[in-house]
Amino acid sequence: MSTAAPRSTAFTRTWVSSTYFAQGLPFMLINFLFAAYLTDIGVKEAWIGYLNYFGLAWSLKFLWAPAVDFWGTKRRWLVTVEGALVAGFGLLTLLMMHGPRDAAAADHNVLLQGAIATLAVLAVLAATHDIAIDGYYMEAITDPGEQAAYTGLRSLAFQVAKLFVRSALLALTGWIGWHWGFGVGAITLAILWMFHLAFLPRVEIARTRRTTVPEAMRGFGRAFLSYLRQPSILLVLALLVTYKLGDQLMFALNTTFLMREVGVSKPDLAWIGGLLGSAALTAGSLTSAWAIQKFGWRRSVWPLTLGMNLNIWLYVWLAWSVAQAKIDPSHVAPGLPVVAFIYSFEQFAGGLGSSALIVFALRTCNPDFKAAHYAIATALASLGGATLGAKAGEIVTQIGYTQLFLLSFAVAIPSMLILPFALRLPQLQDPAR
Repeated sequence: MSTAAPRSTAFTRTWVSSTYFAQGLPFMLINFLFAAYLTDIGVKEAWIGYLNYFGLAWSLKFLWAPAVDFWGTKRRWLVTVEGALVAGFGLLTLLMMHGPRDAAAADHNVLLQGAIATLAVLAVLAATHDIAIDGYYMEAITDPGEQAAYTGLRSLAFQVAKLFVRSALLALTGWIGWHWGFGVGAITLAILWMFHLAFLPRVEIARTRRTTVPEAMRGFGRAFLSYLRQPSILLVLALLVTYKLGDQLMFALNTTFLMREVGVSKPDLAWIGGLLGSAALTAGSLTSAWAIQKFGWRRSVWPLTLGMNLNIWLYVWLAWSVAQAKIDPSHVAPGLPVVAFIYSFEQFAGGLGSSALIVFALRTCNPDFKAAHYAIATALASLGGATLGAKAGEIVTQIGYTQLFLLSFAVAIPSMLILPFALRLPQLQDPAR
């Protein structure tokens, strides 16, 4: 198989957009829409919090990421796993058609248990899908400057997928049932899969000899060891794990907080979390990407990091104010416009750190192990959120939402303490401008 360069800049933008939309869609169906469903039928916060354990599939994906480098091509992995995701979400839709509609019916419900088991498999597939997409992106666009230039588009496509799920699919579930949200999501992914199968450029040369298992294991070892041998690796790992930890913990039960504690309805959540929130997050990501491209990562990262973390205090105030209104009738709870502003502003602030983290992760990758190294970096970046976020429900049950958000800011502090030392790393120096 011969290589083929991308057909044009416009077509490159098209496949970058379509692949990263396809990356965001399964992620949101698994990590947002199902949590909203459990919240709606009255399942306890602690159990909803445990859904964050699905995030471990993304955190541990580096364990099997080298397989994408050593067998076949990234394109083949991408379209194969994407087809499996389409089938899996189709099965989930069938299970949801007759799933429980309240907390009492959910207890020991076989269909719900089957849906959760299906989601666990889909999480592993979706994480593998991410590896293939990221690896394909770095294989097709090899110039670091060009990779950075498309970072904003990657973030935009991912955020549009989040908008699609948070607004269109969530609103659809309110009108005609939860299973329709997953069904339309599966259909949308199927359309993307057919487009990728037919038109995604072939930019790699397929391996002519099948890699044996011992060779692959040695290759896995080389991939992991080469990542661990980069300068000041402990500092790199520490920043990857802690950089978005506060943001991740704060949003672990965000949907449940808004629906139950604040009283936001599903239609209102569709436009607040979908339209306003996604637009704000996209604006934050694009602002971050613009700042990094114009001023460089090192000059931009401190303002972006402070913007991301200091705004956690808005959620602290919102949770405190809502709690006070329940205790003291004279205290007026924030209205929907205030809630919408705080949510949107916090999404914008969260987006500020997204592109900074992506560029950081890309600069820790060795060209010989693109997919494996990027998977390691992004997995470590999500590890804390998956493990700590899974405990968010228990934390809320014991101490409440205000304290959860205070704790979110507390766990954001280590990254700000580490950052001054990380700025000295050679792999994080900006290229000559």
